Amino acid sequence: MRRWVVTSLVLLLVLVAVVTVVRWWQHRDDTSLQRAVAMAPADAQRLTFTDWAGVRRELGADLDAASSTGDLEDFLDTAFETDLSPMSALLESATTMQVKYGFSPATLEWELLTQSDEGAAVLMQLPDDADLDAVQDGLAELGYRRPDDDTGVWRGGIDLLPTIGGTLTPELQHLAVDADAGIVVASDTERYAATAIAAVTGDGDTLGQEGSLDDVVAAAGEPLAAAVYDADVACSSLAMGSADEGDQATADELVAEAGRVDPLTGFAMAAQPGGGVRVAMSFEDADEARANADSRSVLASGPAPGQGGDFADRFALGRVVADGDVVTMALEPREGEYLLSDLSSGPVLFATC
Repeated sequence: MRRWVVTSLVLLLVLVAVVTVVRWWQHRDDTSLQRAVAMAPADAQRLTFTDWAGVRRELGADLDAASSTGDLEDFLDTAFETDLSPMSALLESATTMQVKYGFSPATLEWELLTQSDEGAAVLMQLPDDADLDAVQDGLAELGYRRPDDDTGVWRGGIDLLPTIGGTLTPELQHLAVDADAGIVVASDTERYAATAIAAVTGDGDTLGQEGSLDDVVAAAGEPLAAAVYDADVACSSLAMGSADEGDQATADELVAEAGRVDPLTGFAMAAQPGGGVRVAMSFEDADEARANADSRSVLASGPAPGQGGDFADRFALGRVVADGDVVTMALEPREGEYLLSDLSSGPVLFATC
C-alpha cells in the first residue's frame, strides 16, 4: 500500500511538471499582453494592461525592491507624463506596496486589471527572482489570514487596508498567490479572488480558452500599456451616446458620409515603445474588416465630435490595414497629447458601433 502511495505521488508530480511545460510551450512566443489576457477569467469584458518592466526600460528607470518611495514616485510621474501609466489600477497604492508588500510597479513585470459583471481582479506578474515565500510571510504579518491551501485566498477585508497604511485600492482586500507562476491576484471580493486564481492556475475557465479577444490582442503587438474591450464594452464605452445631442447629430452625418460602419466584435488600444499608439478593431469577417478599414480611416481623419476639434489635432494617422477580420490603425500622437488616456473611453467616433 505504501509503495502504491509513493508511486501515485510520483506520477502526480510528473503530471504537474508536464502540464507546466505544455503551458510554457504553448505560450513561449506570446507577448506579455497575450500571456496576461490568456489567464484572465472567462467572463472578462474589460481589461487594462501595463507592462511595468517595459515601461521601466522605456524610461531608463533603475528600480528594485529596495528603491525609495521618492524614486518610485519620480518614475510614476514620468510614466504619467508620457501616457504610459493610465491603465494601471495600482498608482495610488504603489508607494505603500513598495514598503509593505514587497512588490510594486518598481518590480512587477506586468499588471492586468480584468473586469466583468461578476467582479474585478488585478493579476500581477512578479519577477523571476521574487521570493514568493517571503511575500506570503509578509502578507501574514500585514494581517491577511493565511489560506488552508497554497493557492487559496488570503482574506483581508475593507477594515484591514487602513491598518496597513497609505491609500490602497479596494482590490487589495483579498489576495491569492500562484507561487509556481509567480503571480499574485488581488480582488475586492473573496469570491472573485478565488475565480481569478483558478483561471491563473488552470483550474478554472479562462478568457484564453474562449478566444474571443485573441485577434485584437495579437494585433496590439508588444505594448507598454493597453486597453482591451469585448464587443459589449467597446460598443458602450466608446459609443457616441455619451455625447450631447448636437454632437450625436454631427456624428450621424459623418458616419453616413464615411460609408459602411459595422459593429465591433473586439477593440484594443495599445501604447507602443517609441511613443506610437496602435488601435485594433475586430469584425465578423474579412469583408466587414476591409470595408471598415476605409470608412474608419475617414472618420479618424476628420472632426472629433464629443471630443472637440479634429482627430488630426491629436494624432497623425498612419497605416490602416485590414488583415483577416481585424483592422489596425497606427496613430502618432501630437506633442502634448495623451491618446491612451483620452481615447480609451468615449465618445470616440472612429471606434463607434
